[in-house]
Amino acid sequence: MIGYITLGTNDFEKAVGFYDELFSSIGAGRFLETEQFVAWSTGMEHAGFSITKPFNGEPATVGNGTMIAIMLDSNDQVKSFYDKALSLGATCEGGPGPRSEMAGFYAAYFRDLDGNKLNAFHLEMPEG
Repeated sequence: MIGYITLGTNDFEKAVGFYDELFSSIGAGRFLETEQFVAWSTGMEHAGFSITKPFNGEPATVGNGTMIAIMLDSNDQVKSFYDKALSLGATCEGGPGPRSEMAGFYAAYFRDLDGNKLNAFHLEMPEG
């Protein structure tokens, strides 16, 4: 249902470098880019993630209550992705671990270089 999401940035080159490194750790690469916009995905049949310089020329701001969730294949991949984000300058908003929201939900939360909140998660589906 979701084609792609977009976050604004105030330091385009730095944000592109951050997400190039972070998304390469899960096999995602650039699939669309201009001087103002870059998008990454693991394939054209999957949702994409993009950053942009705001079209109106105003500073990018963080949406209060906005969070982007990245679905990963395992708890280990969640931890690795989170660790990579922090090594690239992201800040912790809740380290990797099981969450009480639902059984089998394992997540880690961080803010990117512009303060946007992201969640890396894995959902272990019960058998049966």
